[in-house]
Amino acid sequence: MQHRPLYRDLRCSCERTSFPNFQFLRRASCVSSDRTGQTRDRRRLGRVDCEATYKTLRLFPRLTDPMPKKLQEDSTLRNLVIITGLSGSGMSSATNAFEDLGYFCVDNLPITMLSTFSRLLQPNDQEVIAIERAALVINIRERHFLGDFLAEVKKLEKRKLKPFVVFFEASDDVLQRRFSETRRPHPADTGKGLLPSIRSERKAMDEIRRTADLIIDTSEHTVHTLRRLIVEKFSSTAEGTPLKVLIVSFGHKFGNPRDLDLLFDVRHLPNPYFEPSLKDFTGDHPRIGKFLGKHPEVGETIDRFAEMLKYLLPFYKREGKSYLTIGVGCTGGRHRSVMVANRLRDELKKEKYNVSVVHRDMQK
Repeated sequence: MQHRPLYRDLRCSCERTSFPNFQFLRRASCVSSDRTGQTRDRRRLGRVDCEATYKTLRLFPRLTDPMPKKLQEDSTLRNLVIITGLSGSGMSSATNAFEDLGYFCVDNLPITMLSTFSRLLQPNDQEVIAIERAALVINIRERHFLGDFLAEVKKLEKRKLKPFVVFFEASDDVLQRRFSETRRPHPADTGKGLLPSIRSERKAMDEIRRTADLIIDTSEHTVHTLRRLIVEKFSSTAEGTPLKVLIVSFGHKFGNPRDLDLLFDVRHLPNPYFEPSLKDFTGDHPRIGKFLGKHPEVGETIDRFAEMLKYLLPFYKREGKSYLTIGVGCTGGRHRSVMVANRLRDELKKEKYNVSVVHRDMQK
């Protein structure tokens, strides 16, 4: 059983250096209640601004998630990934994908902190965190970035901890369009306009690009295809992030649940509500299942719904979707929708999907 990590403060050993723009991304487990009223575990991402010093990070107990074998066998350690590249090339989107894969991510890490942070991957103190995988975004916004980057990487290599450097880039036209759409200033603004700033940064970053372990051109990528690429290259399992399916039964007369990805209407099925001996039971009761099972259209409807879901779910998963919410509605949400939702859950569990069910209106 994997333990949940608990996070404490971050503190710099010197306690003298201030990093006002330093943002620390932390990963945490929490229990949340969604809009259907279901309580479930959900991994949340929090962003913490470190306004003063980088404090020592500790967590108890230590993370136990092992590195995947395919990465252990690589000559370059991918448990420390450095994300860098041209401004506007998609580094933030890539960071989100690494977070979803379980990487401990830091955005805008000062280059001088790289060596200090890397020691969290090789702790001597048993109480100090042993981060299994980390992805660090280091970019040209820092004044001394270009001169210090390669020197800091060499320091890590001397400690036999070679980071896996991923360099992101895009064509001048694409970068120019992205900055025009967001209306944000270019970090390497030369005062001569956007395009000269892009070209100046590209030239300045050329040496780092040539030493990168992986170069990703995002010119033709969408957010979704870029995420898929990151998952394929860095996921700890062949499947990547698991897809969690939530099936919500409900009554249309009480309104549809929000944020449904798919909705199945089962009001065409025979209604047990009009059977006096069955009216007070819910769709969870065997007598409701027996009644509905006598009608061939019920079984055929469930089979067709299940077949459709088995066809669609791999595509949702391929697109990088983490959660899929399916609504099953009847008139009052007590009988037909409950029974059908339960049957769909059972069918998807046979396919090894992570499925849960909420009967929103069953007790109304």
